[in-house]
Amino acid sequence: MNILKIILTVIYAIDCIALTVVVLMQEGKQQGLGSIAGVADTYWGRNKGRSMEGGLVRGTIIMAVIFFVLSVVLNII
Repeated sequence: MNILKIILTVIYAIDCIALTVVVLMQEGKQQGLGSIAGVADTYWGRNKGRSMEGGLVRGTIIMAVIFFVLSVVLNII
């Protein structure tokens, strides 16, 4: 049981660092002055899920779920 806790703690620490890096890599959610004129609906705005930003958002969600699950499991152990 002690080995499992050490392995989960190492995975938890790696996930914490990776989650911090991914969140810091994301762009701000401000649209700027382009949204006032209606320019925000461009090709990149519609296909944001396929871009790098969309991948970062998806990665953030996955790592946040892993973070939460590991937090609960490590607390139970």
